[in-house]
Amino acid sequence: MKLSDECKKICLVFLMSMLIFSLAGCSGSGNGVKNPNPTDNNFNVVVFSDVHFDPFYDKTLYTQLAAKDADQWAGIFQTSLITAPSAWGYDTNYPLLVLALSGIQQNLGASPLIIFTGDILGHNFPTTFFQLYYGNVDYPVPDDAAVAAMEAFADKTVAFFMGQVRLKVGAIPVMFAVGNADSYLGALPEPSYLTNNVELYYTQFLNSTVDHQTFINTFTKGGYYSAEPAGTDLMVIGLNSVMFNYDFGDILQTDVDAQLTWFDSQLAQAKAEGKKVWLLMHIPPGADKYSTAQNNLDANGHLTTATMMWIQDYQTRFLQILSHYPGTIALTLGAHTHMDEYRIMSPDNVLEITPGITPYFGNNPAFRVMTFSRYTLKATDYSTLNCDLSASAPQFNSYYTFSTAYVLQGLLSNSLLQLYPQLAADNAKQQLYREHYFSGHNYTVPVGNEFYPITDKTWPVYWCGIGHMDEQGLIDCVNSY
Repeated sequence: MKLSDECKKICLVFLMSMLIFSLAGCSGSGNGVKNPNPTDNNFNVVVFSDVHFDPFYDKTLYTQLAAKDADQWAGIFQTSLITAPSAWGYDTNYPLLVLALSGIQQNLGASPLIIFTGDILGHNFPTTFFQLYYGNVDYPVPDDAAVAAMEAFADKTVAFFMGQVRLKVGAIPVMFAVGNADSYLGALPEPSYLTNNVELYYTQFLNSTVDHQTFINTFTKGGYYSAEPAGTDLMVIGLNSVMFNYDFGDILQTDVDAQLTWFDSQLAQAKAEGKKVWLLMHIPPGADKYSTAQNNLDANGHLTTATMMWIQDYQTRFLQILSHYPGTIALTLGAHTHMDEYRIMSPDNVLEITPGITPYFGNNPAFRVMTFSRYTLKATDYSTLNCDLSASAPQFNSYYTFSTAYVLQGLLSNSLLQLYPQLAADNAKQQLYREHYFSGHNYTVPVGNEFYPITDKTWPVYWCGIGHMDEQGLIDCVNSY
């Protein structure tokens, strides 16, 4: 049958559409997200962190909360006379949590997943619980029953938080990393915490999108896992970097060795399969910039020592593993500092730190919406939304977009590499970075929980901490700034 000219045109358009569709990754070629819309070259992902939800913000509710299941807590919180979001210097209360999750929901768009980089529970969680449990600020050493009650209350808090997140984000998976406050004692996800909450993390966060037994095996062993979201050529690795923290010395060395060996094997698998990796962790490598700036600088602004986040041997091995897989990791995200910052682990791998929801350290609450190339799975830009707590009716609003604020285009990692020397040479960009660091607050908080601003004297620590992961490199950089 002879085709008409109009039919030929229609067929040609159809064939071209199918070709574009194939090139966009639908053939599973390892180039990115499988794309149902070939005209859409980018996609967004919401990233939030360091919520530190405080269920004790209204202590009059404690008895009711202790008696009820987590799915009834929202109704209890809604009876509170405290309706304003948390002030600077305090952890996230229920009103702030509602604002944050509503802001996140409004910015999901067609995102295939959401990312949470750790710290569900508030600071001083066990101490506050025992004060309420015993009805006494000077409570005795908790007995076994009190400890069990505290752990059960913590488990319910985790379940409540995850349930609230799930209500807002629908069915999409929540990829995550565990934080130091994702624990009963606020220091390390203990084996009991991991075992008691593994099913919550699997069903409520990952939404059953990874193999159940494989997840249980690694998560209960050390709080780490990998996932390969359906419809993508992506592997998400959630490391438990809390293990690497200097607070624990070398007592966890066997567990750290096992995790890093597993991490190496996951990167090898991703490379062999042509997948890109998104690496999530809570505590980043490099310096504890704030502690170093406040405690280690002498009168002349020089350093002889610095406070580091990780044990040096662990950091060295971690960075060596990264060096074996150039081009495999498309994104690295961290948290823990609660601030808007980044760190250059190598020219091939820039770690971005998401600002926190909690205003505990004097920052405004904030989260990010990151933009990714559908073909490379690499970030091209991000926008930060913050909640100005000084406003009469605080809400999460647009704060700044990276490419516009710093006048840099292209892959985000490349732009961050370019920005690093500019932050020392360009006063205007440096001032922007210093303001963005605390998500727009003027850094002062109530007496008793002070957090000091970045000053001209302390700035070299914050700047050098971007580009120097090792202690001596940081010291030399600060002293020669």
